[in-house]
Amino acid sequence: MGRYKTHILVCAGTGCRASESDLIFQKLDQGIKKRNLQREVQVVKTGCFGFCEKGPIVKFMPDNTFYVEVSPSDADTLIEEHVVKGRRVERLLYTDPKSGDRISDSKHMGFYRKQIRIALRNSGFIDPENIDEYIARDGYQALGKALLEMSPEKVIEEVKCSGLRGRGGGGFPTGLKWQYARAAAGDEKYVVCNADEGDPGAFMDRSILEGDPHSVLEAMAICGYAMGAETGLIYIRAEYPLAIQRLLIAIEQARGFGLLGKDIMGSGFNFDIELKYGAGAFVCGEETALIHSMEGHRGEPTMKPPFPAESGYYDKPTNVNNVETLANIPVIITRGADWFSSIGTENSKGTKVFALAGKIRNVGLIEVPMGTTLREVIYDIGGGISSGKKFKAVQTGGPSGGCLTEEHLDVPIDYDNLVANGSMMGSGGMIIMDEDDCMVSIAKFYLDFTVEESCGKCTPCRIGNKRLYETLEKITEGKGTLDDLLKLRELGEAIKDTALCGLGQTSPNPVLSTLDNFYDEYLAHVTDHTCPAGQCKALVTYAIDHDKCVGCTLCARKCPVNAVEGVRKQPHTIDSFHCIKCGVCYDNCKFDAITKS
Repeated sequence: MGRYKTHILVCAGTGCRASESDLIFQKLDQGIKKRNLQREVQVVKTGCFGFCEKGPIVKFMPDNTFYVEVSPSDADTLIEEHVVKGRRVERLLYTDPKSGDRISDSKHMGFYRKQIRIALRNSGFIDPENIDEYIARDGYQALGKALLEMSPEKVIEEVKCSGLRGRGGGGFPTGLKWQYARAAAGDEKYVVCNADEGDPGAFMDRSILEGDPHSVLEAMAICGYAMGAETGLIYIRAEYPLAIQRLLIAIEQARGFGLLGKDIMGSGFNFDIELKYGAGAFVCGEETALIHSMEGHRGEPTMKPPFPAESGYYDKPTNVNNVETLANIPVIITRGADWFSSIGTENSKGTKVFALAGKIRNVGLIEVPMGTTLREVIYDIGGGISSGKKFKAVQTGGPSGGCLTEEHLDVPIDYDNLVANGSMMGSGGMIIMDEDDCMVSIAKFYLDFTVEESCGKCTPCRIGNKRLYETLEKITEGKGTLDDLLKLRELGEAIKDTALCGLGQTSPNPVLSTLDNFYDEYLAHVTDHTCPAGQCKALVTYAIDHDKCVGCTLCARKCPVNAVEGVRKQPHTIDSFHCIKCGVCYDNCKFDAITKS
């Protein structure tokens, strides 16, 4: 970072940029120059710190002062107080919700205390657009070690011994995948990075690419050396402009340093990388559909075998790993397989990055050792349920996963445990739900997404999921029957057994898991024609409690269809015939006079 007394790190990830962190950076930089402090203080744009709920984040080094919810108007105050006068700006420090204490150092925050950052080791610490800063953090040492000290077979053996499994959802052993690709016959081979992250609520891979793109480039080069490939391809959705920009910068820098291209480090090994852009199709997260899309065809999966390791991109042996998987590789090579495998559980080694979203206080990006429990993630790191509501469920694995309940809170998170309990790891999305969420509607939401994203190639997915969605829609409209619940289960199981690819095979998981864990809620919809959570409009009735209504007329003024009747200072009533059940009256009543049943 240079010989500066102070470094001011400003989060420049997508989330904080949306809250004007670029303007914060500009004002800090201008303020430093205005005071002629540019030789002593450097302002640096970094990747995501992870604590998105409290962004924009500004961090001062070397004292590690962590400022949250910073606005552009705070820039001058931070310089004048922290830099010039040497005292912290208390109002911008994180406040512990339990103790009420101001905490200046992120190491003492509950959000970070149980995290171990391996894939995210550089995010929020280095300037992702400066290769010197990556090199200063041991960057490209792993590539040098692999090329100059290890044979390709030794590299593969190290990755196998580490126990690293694919972080894209399938959990296949990474080293074994590399071994198959190396053993495959072919005069040309390819390394592919799957950066087509499309799960609702997931932003793990995007953040790694935005905050530490060189780690992925380095890992791809190591993989190319190990399997005998000279070309790397990064398949990334075009909706990630910042990640694309930083990847392009990183690729040019690596070429300029001789770390990509011909005869890397004088080893005789040639390897280069280019980007391939996707249009945001969720099915292209499946490796064969991804490969077809890169070839210019429709993103549709094909039956396996042959696997891509044998016949992939243009029928050549191809290895596909996702971003997070690759981000672990350089550390495994430099620190060793034994170190990496000492973290995690017996069959799930290392750490896992999760994107916490939904009804949780600390929305953000976390990285925890495999084996950490859901309770630790949701309450110790995530800070518990927002607005003081009761925890109801957590959806892991995105549309391919399932809903876990309170009885699963002490389940250690790893590949096998999640599958055993009706869900899956997936790429790492983790959506938290509270007592106000209707689980039938949640299942319908994920089915709606799957139906929209299905490529339509196979009948079970194209038609079966559509029928599943229609049945759920029927239930949420109060028209369902007990036979429909049986149909959901039978059809869901049939789709799992017969769909062509992972999208179709896992698409019924949200339905089946909610049937298993929230069957009473389904019964209430089909037998009592009520929605216990009050979320299904067709099953909700709004009324006004005359004992509580003071006739303030706020509900009448807010109602978009004039369904609230009454005169000022007299109890009002709701015309159920005209009521569209939008809930505006319920949300705006200050006297809790509106009931929802």
